[in-house]
Amino acid sequence: MKRFIGKGRVLTCALAMLAAAAANGQSYPTKSVRLIVPYAPGGIVDYVGRLIGQRLSDAFGQNVVIDNRPGAGGIIGIETASKASGDGYTLLIMDPAIVINPSLLAKVPYDINKDLAPATILSSSPLVLAINAKVAANNVQELVNLARSQPGKLSFASAGIGTTPHMAGEMFKARIQQNITHVPYKGSGPAMTDLIAGQVQMTFSSITAALPFIRDGRLRGLATTGEKRAAALPNLPTIAESGFPGFEVNLWLAVFVPADISRDILMRINSELRKALQHPDIKSGFEKVGAEPVGNTPQEAVVFVKNEFKKWADVIRTAHIKAE
Repeated sequence: MKRFIGKGRVLTCALAMLAAAAANGQSYPTKSVRLIVPYAPGGIVDYVGRLIGQRLSDAFGQNVVIDNRPGAGGIIGIETASKASGDGYTLLIMDPAIVINPSLLAKVPYDINKDLAPATILSSSPLVLAINAKVAANNVQELVNLARSQPGKLSFASAGIGTTPHMAGEMFKARIQQNITHVPYKGSGPAMTDLIAGQVQMTFSSITAALPFIRDGRLRGLATTGEKRAAALPNLPTIAESGFPGFEVNLWLAVFVPADISRDILMRINSELRKALQHPDIKSGFEKVGAEPVGNTPQEAVVFVKNEFKKWADVIRTAHIKAE
């Protein structure tokens, strides 16, 4: 009888713990939530973070406070989030730099596999391969032929070493097996200025940054880098369509949380984020920056992040890229 009572107590305690965990997820949050944006105000990550933050505030019934922590290519904000408590009150919105930095730099103060976990992938935006209008190429194959006929003569601009446009350019170089000189700039603005002026011949750019210049004829769009054609440039083929199957690069955004978060709170965050992505205000806001909502499960997001980490690690290793 005593043994039976002991087992009953264990079962009762286990059920109580499960009930408490469920209640914890249901009652969360009971205070304001911090959303770390590891860049300065004004960029796409900050813009999307504020859109999402407002929807979460409404859903949670608590303030979601935007905490801009710029510096070191996002590392300052990432480190802050990675060291926070896993109680659900610190979230991080981040772009592909979170998986690029560990392979690009000798050391980073976070472990993408142990310290942080993705709650969901928020959005995905293809880049556009754009060239100066005077470059003698009307499609990707003609650009490849030009690069082969003038070894080492072509150059491509990026917003800086380790940025997604830079990585796209390095991947393209590897696929066509030609040397195209990388010219890094401090931001997409200066890169676009020199491309238009003809100081460099090509770039991989966000569609929103390049679209006005493609429309007015100062740049020529050749292809986009997504799995499917971009809604903003439906007449342009993808690079995969242009003879390079499997070529895919997206400027994605995701919400991450400290890895020791409870599953109940993680699923509550995931649920509210996915609901927010269906809201008309979010959809229209994303359209303004050329982003498409994603909204997957935490498990799917983990697989996606691991694949992105491997993809860019391979590119960085093959191209022998080092941060300056």
